[in-house]
Amino acid sequence: MNKVEVKRISYYPPSKGYAVLLQEAEGSRSLPIIVGSSEAQAIALYLEGVDMPRPMTHDLLIHILENLEGEITQVTIARINNGTFYAEIEISNPHMGEMVIDSRPSDALAVALRTHTPIFVTDEVMTAAGIDTDNGEGEIVEPVTSDELTKEASEETVLENLNEALEKAVTEEEYEVAARLRDRIKQLEKKSTPQ
Repeated sequence: MNKVEVKRISYYPPSKGYAVLLQEAEGSRSLPIIVGSSEAQAIALYLEGVDMPRPMTHDLLIHILENLEGEITQVTIARINNGTFYAEIEISNPHMGEMVIDSRPSDALAVALRTHTPIFVTDEVMTAAGIDTDNGEGEIVEPVTSDELTKEASEETVLENLNEALEKAVTEEEYEVAARLRDRIKQLEKKSTPQ
């Protein structure tokens, strides 16, 4: 097993999608995993430290587990089959013991980041799909931000969520976060206004 960390999210031209780049904690290999725009946005928002005022789907799952006294102990990118990655979320519960839940890698990564859970990649997956970043092999284009990812999502929903996050940041006197949110809202409103 290889312990990895989420290094960045990049635009991935071959699939016209987004790649979450997982970097070995002790090694030179990386693993790019292609994810959908909404999952990429959820991961990017977490990486940028933006708290949403209402729970997102991944937050809901975590709250349910916590209320059932469950704890996520590990996330693993477990196997690859015909170019599709499969992940597992390991959960420990005092009443039911240990269990392993099958998951899409994008959801498993979003949950792991929110719960500060270690992320692993099996040797089989890293050998089959990993890239050696020391050799400059398979470099993925440029990192993207949640700003750029919002272009893929419904503008109305995104604006509503960002306005709620802005209100929360102001209420909690987190003015730096509020300023970033305000700027993002202005950018989106400007783009959606007919010229």
